[in-house]
Amino acid sequence: MEPTLGRVLVIVPTYNERGNLSMITGRLRAAVPEAHILIADDNSPDGTGAIADRIAAADDHVHVLHRPGKQGLGAAYVHGFRWAIDRGYDAVVEMDADGSHAPEQLPLLLDAARSADAVIGSRWTPGGKVVNWPWHRFLISRAGNVYVRLALGMKVGDATGGYRVYKVPVLEKIDFETVASQGYSFQVELTWRTHRAGFRIVEVPITFAERERGASKMSSAIVREALTRVTVWGVRSRRDALLGRRKTGDQP
Repeated sequence: MEPTLGRVLVIVPTYNERGNLSMITGRLRAAVPEAHILIADDNSPDGTGAIADRIAAADDHVHVLHRPGKQGLGAAYVHGFRWAIDRGYDAVVEMDADGSHAPEQLPLLLDAARSADAVIGSRWTPGGKVVNWPWHRFLISRAGNVYVRLALGMKVGDATGGYRVYKVPVLEKIDFETVASQGYSFQVELTWRTHRAGFRIVEVPITFAERERGASKMSSAIVREALTRVTVWGVRSRRDALLGRRKTGDQP
């Protein structure tokens, strides 16, 4: 018999997503009716939080986490992970609110998670693709992921991808509450910690579609943060490996 994932929580961070929230929660409930949804809203000034409350009031599988202000994607997920663990969920899903991550593909990720510790919905493995992206977004993502593989030595095609499944024991082992990164680097740091802890990471190809409504949260500051942090992690990893070899008498 295939192992069960137990109770699954899909965490959907939101900031000014009133035009997308009802659509994405409806699609999620249809695609994975057994899963629960946590909308983590950063006090959106456009009223997203109020819409989330109305959705939750009508559906006992939908919950709302109201946060005091815009504190970043990474902080929203860290808060959501703790919320899930405190309430006894066994696996958590990271998912964008803007429709870029198709809820209809989530069953594929959950199925892969039965035999893996973490699953990444990948744009850059065979079968994965992006739709309606400008050339500069494509180039930044592709080049960034190549740099991550070279700097950190991880055989992961899409370390920056934000459509993921983590089993709760993985999050507890990697001490997720100490992750301070945001944006791209938050996803890379989670991947890096999971890899270094020896957990099995599986990539499932997905189709990533650029949002149709609302404004993208991508910025040059997010890209710079990711490049800086990855470089530091890579240098430290090579330094530690070198010191380890010297301590055991091996040559670098």
